[in-house]
Amino acid sequence: MDTKKEMAVGDTTRSPFDIAGYRQLFVDDFLIENLSGEARKKMHHPVPKEIVMEHGAPWEGSYCNNHSIFKDGDLYRMYYAGVHYNVQQGKVIDDEHGFYLCYAESEDGIHWRKPNLGLYEFRGSKNNNIIMTEDSIGAVKAAASSAAVFIDEKPDAAPDAKYKAIISDYTPAGGVPQGVLAFKSRDAVHWVPMHNKPVVSGGSFDSQNLGFWDVYKKQYHAYWRYMAGEKHIRSIRTASSPDFIHWSNIADLKYISSPEEHLYNNVIKTYYRAPQIIMGFPIRYVEREWSDAAMDALPEPEHRKLRSSSVKRFGEALTEGLFMTSRDGVLFNRWNEAFLRPGIERPGTWNYGHQFIGWTMVETKSDLPGAPNELSFYAPESCWTDSSTLLRRYTLRLDGFVSVNASMNGGTMVTKAFTFKGTALHLNFSAAAAGSILIEIQDIEGNPIPGFRLEECDEVFGDTVERRISWKNNYNVSSLQGLPVRLKFVMKDADLYSFIFK
Repeated sequence: MDTKKEMAVGDTTRSPFDIAGYRQLFVDDFLIENLSGEARKKMHHPVPKEIVMEHGAPWEGSYCNNHSIFKDGDLYRMYYAGVHYNVQQGKVIDDEHGFYLCYAESEDGIHWRKPNLGLYEFRGSKNNNIIMTEDSIGAVKAAASSAAVFIDEKPDAAPDAKYKAIISDYTPAGGVPQGVLAFKSRDAVHWVPMHNKPVVSGGSFDSQNLGFWDVYKKQYHAYWRYMAGEKHIRSIRTASSPDFIHWSNIADLKYISSPEEHLYNNVIKTYYRAPQIIMGFPIRYVEREWSDAAMDALPEPEHRKLRSSSVKRFGEALTEGLFMTSRDGVLFNRWNEAFLRPGIERPGTWNYGHQFIGWTMVETKSDLPGAPNELSFYAPESCWTDSSTLLRRYTLRLDGFVSVNASMNGGTMVTKAFTFKGTALHLNFSAAAAGSILIEIQDIEGNPIPGFRLEECDEVFGDTVERRISWKNNYNVSSLQGLPVRLKFVMKDADLYSFIFK
């Protein structure tokens, strides 16, 4: 489906958007014509939940990160890197064991187990969950730790390549990675190379670089780090491919009204509930100037000083998660405020490696009986600072990244003109007991359509991820299919997250 040009109110010379039956979110201004009164876009933040895993096994080491998480039928799969950093005065030793890629699985995304895979020996035993080592892929130290693993959603993906991975190539030994290798698997456990040489080059690959099949654009995307300009800003580069081996259309990501900042892992993928939208949760990397007053006030100051005694940034750097979206995969609308902050100060937080959001969210059941499913994110804490890394789960309502929010004083949103397919309009919204939403369907010039006027809308209130909308008890909007229309939302003390015609 090709996206058509937007049209100003009253301008009938341009074609409206065709949204077909796709869910529409308000993470950007793609469909928003105007906001008035006390209506605004509001970003929402994930809610911290329980520790779902302690990475405390000897082969996992003191620092586990670069998590890949996805749902595979009834099973949730997780892959993550393990390394041990022995922090001493004036040095950090990372050669106590290699960098390993480890594996865990779950039936609900909350309770995880580390299966005994018996694949690789660690200190004389194969009783571990190591799924890949630096030796097993023919590369050297840190290669396995950069892996990004996914289930291939391409309809005609070969059975022996149902699962794929991108891994940084550190050949020759001791060198700087010059590209990424493509791997495949039939069973998500046993892996083989797809090609004997790097499939993507031109960047700096010492982080979690990734690739995936875009079900909307019907092509593979790859996203990786490169160092931009004389300041060597950690930035993001992308390319596309029809087969995961041959890549083209290389481009550097651009942003709408965002400053130049260090972005570590990019955590980019299409949003499964609205695949026309590509979402990213890049990790903002900030080196704060050392100040005894400020740094001593943060958790575990002595260990922070110890880390900084070897390399200053190991103690000074702080990390947190951001949120951004794109329609074409290159130009992104990035929120400059943090999406996942370090949070309340406590042991194991506010350090380098904290809040490296795993790639990427999955849908899980709510803690509240009878409540709808929600999104789960996973991020590590206690990085470098303890004998093990802790993995914490965070939750967000479905589509709950950004809402159009109105205060009790009221606000209005009008969409741009679009055409749709479907017989009923459904909303994902939250309102106060005294709040409400009224919806009017307008023609291409902004005139109310009889039968769907504001005064005919049955008042909407409550809190649900899907509510069918009616006008004088009429839910059927099929007569408007294919016609250019606009939606007018009049709201008070309410949040509107998404809508869909079904």
